[in-house]
Amino acid sequence: MARYGITLSSFTEPLHALGPSLREIPDLGFQDIWSNENYMLDAFTPLAVASVHAPSCRLGLGIAQAYTRGAAILAMSIAGLCQAAPGRVIAGIGASTKIIVENWNGVPYEKPYSRVRDTITFLKAALAGEKVDEEYETFTVKRFRLHAKIEQPPPLVIGAVRPKMLELSGSHADGAVVANVSAEDMKQIVPHVKKHNPNAEIICTVYVAPNQERDKVRTMWKAALNEYMNAPGYAAAQEWMGHGDELRECWAKWKERDRQGAAEAIPDHFIDSLVAHGSMEEVREKVQRYVDNGVDTVVIDMVPGVVDAMEAARGLAPK
Repeated sequence: MARYGITLSSFTEPLHALGPSLREIPDLGFQDIWSNENYMLDAFTPLAVASVHAPSCRLGLGIAQAYTRGAAILAMSIAGLCQAAPGRVIAGIGASTKIIVENWNGVPYEKPYSRVRDTITFLKAALAGEKVDEEYETFTVKRFRLHAKIEQPPPLVIGAVRPKMLELSGSHADGAVVANVSAEDMKQIVPHVKKHNPNAEIICTVYVAPNQERDKVRTMWKAALNEYMNAPGYAAAQEWMGHGDELRECWAKWKERDRQGAAEAIPDHFIDSLVAHGSMEEVREKVQRYVDNGVDTVVIDMVPGVVDAMEAARGLAPK
């Protein structure tokens, strides 16, 4: 039986005004509330707010970046969330992108696979209360012990899009968080995650827009996905999943610094495969395809500007 959650970035209200929506979400049958971390809010603060208003929901970091917090601060931040919501936290860790890590935060974006692997290895020890005195490949931690008491260490999952990181999510962590993939892509993704751990959890963010103004949805989402699809790691992931021919013109125009042309070159059918839009029933059917293809937890993320978040949540409620 699949779990269903909602991403907090779906809502346009500021955090202090989210109480009524957060209290309604579990009543609709959603079991998870997830955050993300890109150009809006950090991953932790929204979940701290949600922990108060939705005390039955699991809280998912989806994802915290492996570079932009020191190892000890990252462990302390996760521990703080675990104290706020005992037994209800699942922590996602990922490499993010060079733009966010290096251009925005001034941290060299080097060896992303190794950095995520080392961060997961450190967090397992630190959150278990062990003293860590270790020289990892990508950072060193000297004589650190987390003194905060947490009832149980949270499951750790990895934000992954390519084979090596997907396999790492099964071999070194408790599962994977994937996004910007189609339901059909899951057939290729799932075996890599499950290769080393058949019980690994596969969490997928599914973008939804219960709106029948299809051209409006496509135009907005092409602009939203443009930078993502042209980040080297994510472009390589799309190539691996077999979408290189569809995106070749987009990539070429991006390299020519034609940002608008790059967005316009993303094919409509490609957007249609990534965003569940149309009538409420069409959206429900598209979301179900992810579950049918191996997703354990579906995290609904509303496309901004084309749908009211709570209206969509009520229409897509699991029960």
